Amino acid sequence: IFIFLKCLLCVSFSVSGPAEEENPEFWRAQGAKALQAALNRKLNTNVAKNIMLFLGDGMGITTITAARILKGQMHNQSGEETVMTMDTFPHAGLLKTYSVDFQIPDSSSTATAYLCGVKTNLNTVGVNAAARNGICKTQKGNEVTSILKWAKDAGKSVGIVTTTRVQHATPATTYAHSASRKWYSDADMPVSAKKEGCTDIASQLLKNTDIDVIIGGGRKYMTPKGTWDPEYPRDLASSGKRQDGRHLISDWQKMKVGKVARYVWNRTDFDAVDPDTTDYLMALFEPGDLRFDVERDPTMDPSIAETTEKAIRILSKNPKGFFLLVEGGRIDQGHHASRASMALHETVAFDNAVAKGLELTNEEETLTLVTADHSHAFTFNGYPFRGQSILGKSPLYGKDMLPYTTLMYGNGPGYKVVDNKRPDIRKVDTQSKDYVQLSAVPLDTETHGGEDVAVLARGPMAHLFHGVQEQSYLAHAMAYAGCVGRDLRHCESRPQHTNTKRILVTATDDDRNSAPSLVSSISLVTALLAAVLH
Repeated sequence: IFIFLKCLLCVSFSVSGPAEEENPEFWRAQGAKALQAALNRKLNTNVAKNIMLFLGDGMGITTITAARILKGQMHNQSGEETVMTMDTFPHAGLLKTYSVDFQIPDSSSTATAYLCGVKTNLNTVGVNAAARNGICKTQKGNEVTSILKWAKDAGKSVGIVTTTRVQHATPATTYAHSASRKWYSDADMPVSAKKEGCTDIASQLLKNTDIDVIIGGGRKYMTPKGTWDPEYPRDLASSGKRQDGRHLISDWQKMKVGKVARYVWNRTDFDAVDPDTTDYLMALFEPGDLRFDVERDPTMDPSIAETTEKAIRILSKNPKGFFLLVEGGRIDQGHHASRASMALHETVAFDNAVAKGLELTNEEETLTLVTADHSHAFTFNGYPFRGQSILGKSPLYGKDMLPYTTLMYGNGPGYKVVDNKRPDIRKVDTQSKDYVQLSAVPLDTETHGGEDVAVLARGPMAHLFHGVQEQSYLAHAMAYAGCVGRDLRHCESRPQHTNTKRILVTATDDDRNSAPSLVSSISLVTALLAAVLH
């Protein structure tokens, strides 16, 4: 009873927010400033020379909110008022994430939607919904291509950057077609699938599309069984897995004869890569997925912001532009483990990569999107005080007179009820990176959530990303903005942005009235000049 009364007193006499926020003029001025910025905004209808898609795997809206607060608190701020880089994007919408066969999707079915423009079934990669999970023979004839391929076919450079293995669901969908997202190497495939002619995802990385930049993890899926890993030579789990004897890294290098193609697996070699002289880069920093950012050894592995920068500097040499997918893939894995601290720190690192992408590109010619594939069973609750640690505990106790964290999961490994009683966490450091949040239902791994996810946009045709759309809409809108794929109407009506100043030729009203032929001639000259300049 004493504890319960103490909590009520804390709530009743809680400390108020910053003093300036008590003045209504603070909010009126803030609102007026935001309104004027909206009124001043002009639509950018240029053709997108470059397209950058930043994909936060599992980054639902609750994750964005919590990560925003964490980012501010990491800089000794209250946190709630923090503005992340992705928060500055002027255009926003919502995407419906369900797959063809399930209300709540996985990362491969959603990737097929937003990269290929076609919704599909759970656990399938780069195929339509006529294909069935794990059944090779249904894959044939049902393959669908991605915007990465459309961009490559249009002459652009293309790249993938991820914090997971490059064969994982999201990056795999840019280049592979597979009835199962789990067919990372041939060792992961059933004998029947191989007999029916299906191939593993790692081998398709070399075969299907000529990708200029490949950065992530996944070394062990590229080398023959028993091949020692260069970083962990004594760890059998890190050694090569392939049963066909192929060394795909060596094969990739042989395919690039005559080009400057660099393969690296550590920070030193990565830093030595000169973007100005490099045509192709494959950087695989781990046998599997990369380490969580807070556990990353910066002397061995670069951050996602650093890998994003390297990719952009290599790809941007192409005068026709580029398409780049950047995936913060371990946000999702932090959530699956119910380790909210890990998931949120990954989101902050991801936002830093978004900032780096904006810094290195020109908004007049680069369409930049930030979105997620799905959310998680992740909640933000309990009336915490303003400025309280986002990883802390609610000031209110439950009916069982025990505290709980403000971040929790609907299901997962954090279920800890014993004899119908929750654990007492008053003396537990819930801000630890290893703390596992409580969950309502016991599962080995926490599940995805099914609510809509946000899409944030800036740059050419960013206003197309609006309202509530099917997730598959994303690929079509990106392709339209960049004039790649099937619908080329935009580039037929609008020129690509150029920094070259246009020459404007005009005629007076008298000239127009007395000399129609002069007007026609001037129009023709103007059109020819525009064509030359663009």
